[in-house]
Amino acid sequence: MNLSRLLSAALLVPLAGVLLPAPPGTPSTATSVAGTWSWPLVPPHPVVEGFRAPASEYADGHRGLDLQAIPGTAVFAPYDGVVSFAGVVVDRPVLSLAHAGDVVSTVEPVAAIVGAGERVAAGQLLGHVAAGGHCADRCLHLGLRQHGRYVSPLLYLGGVPRAVLLTAR
Repeated sequence: MNLSRLLSAALLVPLAGVLLPAPPGTPSTATSVAGTWSWPLVPPHPVVEGFRAPASEYADGHRGLDLQAIPGTAVFAPYDGVVSFAGVVVDRPVLSLAHAGDVVSTVEPVAAIVGAGERVAAGQLLGHVAAGGHCADRCLHLGLRQHGRYVSPLLYLGGVPRAVLLTAR
């Protein structure tokens, strides 16, 4: 092996684990659900605060999206699922849906018109934004857990480019 090939290989190895956006039209080996879910509010739905992953399970972060909404705004199911919880948590009404693939979505504060155990379809009316919550009557919080870990809802709603692992040649 000549020296320039050896140096090229040595420089590319550290990059082998870097995730870069896939070029348009690139097939993905991972199952992608991006863009298959619907937003829980009718457009426009400006994001007041985005998802910020915590450094560890108990660290600071913002485990979801805050979408601009006022009390009384209709809230819809982002995807088919089963209502796993509809009730009050601390000081706000919360609604959680269990979806296929060990995914759970949560919206709050929501005065639900559906109850635990009910099957819901994507786009079905779930209830209305209620008063309270952490953004003081100006938003709907949408959280998403996949296999018990919080992930950005944008991965399901679209808005985050798919990543592909590039290998060294």
